[in-house]
Amino acid sequence: MTTTNRSPRPSTLVAQACANVTGFHDLFKRLKRRMKTSGRSESTLNNYARHLAQMALHFNTLPTELDEDQIEDYLYLLQQQHNTPSESYFKHTVYGLRFVFRLEGLDDKRIALPAIQREEKLPVILSREEVKRLLHTPTLLKHRILIALLYDCGLRCMEVRSLQLKDIDLNRRMLHIRQSKGKKDRYVPIGSVLAAGLQKYIDAEGPVKWLFNGKGDPSIEGRKGGDFDSRYSQRGVQWAVTQAVKQAGIKKEVSVHTLRHTYATHLLEAGIDIMTIQKLLGHESIDTTMIYLHVAQPVDRPPLSVLDQLYGR
Repeated sequence: MTTTNRSPRPSTLVAQACANVTGFHDLFKRLKRRMKTSGRSESTLNNYARHLAQMALHFNTLPTELDEDQIEDYLYLLQQQHNTPSESYFKHTVYGLRFVFRLEGLDDKRIALPAIQREEKLPVILSREEVKRLLHTPTLLKHRILIALLYDCGLRCMEVRSLQLKDIDLNRRMLHIRQSKGKKDRYVPIGSVLAAGLQKYIDAEGPVKWLFNGKGDPSIEGRKGGDFDSRYSQRGVQWAVTQAVKQAGIKKEVSVHTLRHTYATHLLEAGIDIMTIQKLLGHESIDTTMIYLHVAQPVDRPPLSVLDQLYGR
């Protein structure tokens, strides 16, 4: 049996399950086919497959052949090892099981799976001064422009990685985001500072297709390059942001998505209405955008401090 701690990378884990667990290879092929035809993303497929493979290796049998007590014991083990049932490892295991049970016509087993309570955490937001420090820290122009795009256009990691030269209209100062989350296109404006930076970067680096080419990037020690199509890798984008945060001396827990949260919040604080922000972010539901109302400072008046009032400040 393998343990659930420090599991190998998804592709390795799935390969191990395909080689060692009878029937897992065929199950994975059916899972992959159904997820593709239902429009699920590659990352979702990898997450589900990884956690199903881990479970298969743990029991040395297909997850669909386990009884309710075995499933319950395994989920309890994950809960103990990963602190809380809301952690992503636990959630992806449950979601993967639900999907494969439905795929295999085992809807009765889905009833025994626990409901996942959605966490109501507020996003981390950077101050304007912190964003300035973040933008000035990287030594490579490529990384400065990357961070500037994430912040000034509110892009997701996949969106910034997928930008091509044809998507950038510096004359109209518009960015075309193609087939992003929900298979939707959208346009976002490019500010004058970012437009000037993009022109400087394009002139200096001479990208041909992708704005950020990740193949053979020497800035990340030990990295072999980007994706098969030479785009800058997800890990490369994460590394660039993490290094900039560290060097800028920012103590907040910052991820690539933090810059998107910060973009939306700063727009709201600047007086942009919530419906416009929803469109710029590409949110399908306004409810998703409404979270920024809880973190933005009021536009019409400064935040009220009872301590300041007490001392007349």
